[in-house]
Amino acid sequence: MLQSITRPAGEEEFDVAIIGYGPTGAVLAHLLGLCGVRTLVLEREGAHYHLPRAVHFDGEVMRVFQWIGVADKIEPLTARHPGMRFVDPRGRLLLDWPRPQETGAQGWRSNYRFHQPDLERLLREGMSARPQVTVRNRSEVFLVEDRGSHVHLRYEDMARGRIHRVRAQYAVGCDGARSLVRRFIESPMEDYGFHERWLVIDALLKRDMPELGDHSVQYCDPARPATYVRGPFNRRRWEITVLPEEDATRIATPAEVWKLLSRWIAPEDAELERTAVYVFHSLVAGCWRQGRLFIAGDAAHQTPPFMGQGMCAGIRDAANLGWKLALACRGVGGEALLDSYQSERKPNAAEYIATAVRLGGLINTAGTEAALRAAMPQPDGGSKMESIHPPLGPGLGGGPHAGRLFGQPALADGRLMDDAVGHRFVLVADAALAAGVRPPDGVALVTTAGAPDVARHLARFETRAALLRPDRFVHGTAETPETLAALLNQVLPSPLSTTTPELV
Repeated sequence: MLQSITRPAGEEEFDVAIIGYGPTGAVLAHLLGLCGVRTLVLEREGAHYHLPRAVHFDGEVMRVFQWIGVADKIEPLTARHPGMRFVDPRGRLLLDWPRPQETGAQGWRSNYRFHQPDLERLLREGMSARPQVTVRNRSEVFLVEDRGSHVHLRYEDMARGRIHRVRAQYAVGCDGARSLVRRFIESPMEDYGFHERWLVIDALLKRDMPELGDHSVQYCDPARPATYVRGPFNRRRWEITVLPEEDATRIATPAEVWKLLSRWIAPEDAELERTAVYVFHSLVAGCWRQGRLFIAGDAAHQTPPFMGQGMCAGIRDAANLGWKLALACRGVGGEALLDSYQSERKPNAAEYIATAVRLGGLINTAGTEAALRAAMPQPDGGSKMESIHPPLGPGLGGGPHAGRLFGQPALADGRLMDDAVGHRFVLVADAALAAGVRPPDGVALVTTAGAPDVARHLARFETRAALLRPDRFVHGTAETPETLAALLNQVLPSPLSTTTPELV
């Protein structure tokens, strides 16, 4: 009996192909869509993962969500994060690390607790507003080949058993810790020395239990280190060390889980939503770009959870890489622009991971208050800023403030700056210095004349003008008309949007 043979489909063409549709891949697709980049997203699974994973993001990441239109939707679904407390084996306070509760420099609170499936749902629903983005679920990529002039990909439509071919200018692997794209790049992993098994328990409270508290708590107990995290609404999480002699399957059973939770809750207080044993790693890929291939998110770095920065680091990757790929697809910026992705992001991600490893080591050994304080992240660069975000590594721009995150001023009419100017370069300046200045095409101008709040943000950097990149890091600063003119000459000669930039 003859059987029909389905031949591979013809080669489709896109500007950028993204492998992986988790938060990093979804945010990158949104940002590319905002810039008019023809983008294909290929995801092996049929739907987003429905159980909790990441539980924290910060004000910098919320600002990225603002750009893509989901910040106002996710905020009501979050819980406030008042800070972190470290206690010794007897429950005595070692260190209280409060986090600001007011609106911060980024235009948002400094920290949020959230339920990842809520975020992924919003990211996917919002993709309907991006006609430039094509999403294909149940699509397993098995070949990613840089052919010099373009990237060739092949994937299987798992619903129909058909092979498809894709041609793209660039491909980005947002495909997790076991990244296929990282294998094609052949990137080694740099090991920061932390590899431990922890039992992660997500529970849904059946009643109010204010005694658990709203703070995250690190139990610095050498016998059994543990972490408590308050999630939104009735969600609570515990992360508990698995001892070397313990069996990972047995310890994740309900009977064993309830024994471990007995110091906090009992079965009548909550129901278990998920239990799983994870190995927390501290790894950074040695190479984030090879020719036309890139990696981002967990494909590029893996961190212990003690700083709550795992997903945040992936979103930062997307914010850094998105506008650079958009310009590269238009033939702007050259190799130096694309190389700056790794040179800027890798040291930043590595600093967060190193801090998490230090904290993890102290939690495991019941560190002293002095040691814990020394391990905590310090304010950014001593530049009178309230942020604790480390700067980018060397890359684009120059001067003492290049690569540092700038805040988001409020305009005189109450709008936040990014809502007014969009995803583009911005010159933020003292009105007197900017008098008569007409920025290059694609660069918005925001001055103290239309936004008095600008003065406060400039004062943090002790400067009169700052040229901001689309990811809102400082490209350079200026104090005089001459240095301002020279700074504006450094703007890459292509707008990221066809709309006219607003002058404020």
